[in-house]
Amino acid sequence: MNVVIETARLLLRTFTPEDAQLIYDLNSDPDVTRFAYNPVWNLGHAHEILEKKILPQYILYNYGRWAVHIKPNHEFIGWCELKYRPEMDEVDLGYRFMKQFWGKGYATEAAYASIHYGFEKLNLAVISGRAEPANIASGKVLEHCGMLYIGMQDVEGHNLRTYQITNPLNQ
Repeated sequence: MNVVIETARLLLRTFTPEDAQLIYDLNSDPDVTRFAYNPVWNLGHAHEILEKKILPQYILYNYGRWAVHIKPNHEFIGWCELKYRPEMDEVDLGYRFMKQFWGKGYATEAAYASIHYGFEKLNLAVISGRAEPANIASGKVLEHCGMLYIGMQDVEGHNLRTYQITNPLNQ
C-alpha cells in the first residue's frame, strides 16, 4: 500500500490497476453519484478509468486521486483528490465516499489533509473546489476546510458553487 497521506483516522494511498472493483462498487450507488458527472457503467469501465484517467495523473503531476481507507482495518471508504485541470490551469479538490460513511467527518478530514499536502509538499499556490448548489453537504466540507466561496462558475456546462483557498506559505 503506497500511503501518500496519513491522518488520525485515515490512510490516503495511490490507486493501483487492481482497484477497479473498488471504483465500481463506490459508483454503483445512485445516491453517491447523484451530483457526479462521470458515471461508471461496469467493471470494465472502472478498469478503463483507472488506466486512462487516475493512474496517469501520478506520473504527470505527482498527485491525483487517492483511495481513502479507515485505520486500523484498512476498509476502503471512498476517494479524495487533488486534480490538475489543464483547461482551467488550476488544481481542483474533489472527493466521493460510500454512503454508509457520510456524516462522520471523513470527507472533511481527507479534504483538509489533501489541501495541506498540496500546500506543504507540492507548493501549490491555490486550490479550488466546487459543488452543485443542491449538494449542501459537499459545500460544507469545502467551508470546513477553510475554503472561501467565490461565486458561481460554469464548468463543462454545469453552474457550480466555487470555492478557493490560497497557500498561506506563499504569502
